[in-house]
Amino acid sequence: MKIENKKVLVTGGAGFIGSNLVDRLLAQNNIVICLDNFATGKRENLANALQHPAFTLIEGDIRNYEDCQKAVEGCQYVLHQAALGSVPRSIADPMTSTDVNIGGFVKMLHAAKEANVKRFVYAASSSTYGDSKKLPKIENEIGRPLSPYAITKYVDELYADVFAKTYGMQCIGLRYFNVFGKRQTPDGAYAAVIPLWVKSLIKHESPYINGDGSYSRDFTYIENVIHANEQAMLQSTETIYKNRETYYNEDVAKRERLDIDATHFSEVFNVAFGGNTNLNQLFNTLRNNLAKHDPNIAKVDVIYRDKRPGDIPHSQASIFKAQTILNYQPKYSAEEGFARACEWYFENIKA
Repeated sequence: MKIENKKVLVTGGAGFIGSNLVDRLLAQNNIVICLDNFATGKRENLANALQHPAFTLIEGDIRNYEDCQKAVEGCQYVLHQAALGSVPRSIADPMTSTDVNIGGFVKMLHAAKEANVKRFVYAASSSTYGDSKKLPKIENEIGRPLSPYAITKYVDELYADVFAKTYGMQCIGLRYFNVFGKRQTPDGAYAAVIPLWVKSLIKHESPYINGDGSYSRDFTYIENVIHANEQAMLQSTETIYKNRETYYNEDVAKRERLDIDATHFSEVFNVAFGGNTNLNQLFNTLRNNLAKHDPNIAKVDVIYRDKRPGDIPHSQASIFKAQTILNYQPKYSAEEGFARACEWYFENIKA
């Protein structure tokens, strides 16, 4: 099964995840609208899409309600990827992160409601688990947020839940766990760890590890994220509701979530592979993969420095809920993803 012959809005469609979603949707004969203000997205990420007759780029901002209305007009689905990511960015500038990630989210959600969008699928975040020490992470057991960014992403989930109950919407939040892959930029002050380290290694420069390298993550390859978004759109309302009953009937506390009828709902799902890689392991794996292309990379070592405020020590997902309700079946392990990503970066990053 695949999404085809639909009109889909991808907010943040010029970004890393958004542009990969745009390409997949266009390849499956959909009409795709992209809303992006290019604050973090890149026009070159849309190079292929801009040549496609079924693609429309709206250069606008989710903080502008008129832009949201224009973008969502006639769409059946919204894949809301637009946000200001990065924990350090939110610590440095909590006001802008809040303005975009909450204010923009609510405007987009309201515009989708007014346009009678069939389903609103949005990028949530594993940062929502905060200081919870429980592993693996299970959707209904979270801790206290550790950063302004984490707060914004959790508030988005609360808004989606209220819109589902109040206005009869179908909202699905996908809690991404450390997504990586093609087009994730190594540039800028808030670049993610994998492209940042890969760029350093290709230049024969030592990357930094914040802390002793024992912090671990459930690194998630981009193809798994695309698959999760597809499943969130593909599953019929009837199938989702039936599978929700199966999942929540495990205990009384979970059954209390079944207070929304079968026509509308709000759910969040972990999107990951369910693995665990610490930063020391990550460095060694990236170095080994890149050294296949340039043996001198094997000589590069890492530099350790102080821990970074707001970072979660360990993050590993339970994907049972997504498997049960959305039939999410991630294909690529972190190791397979690392190899594929290193191939792409070696071809696209200049030393």
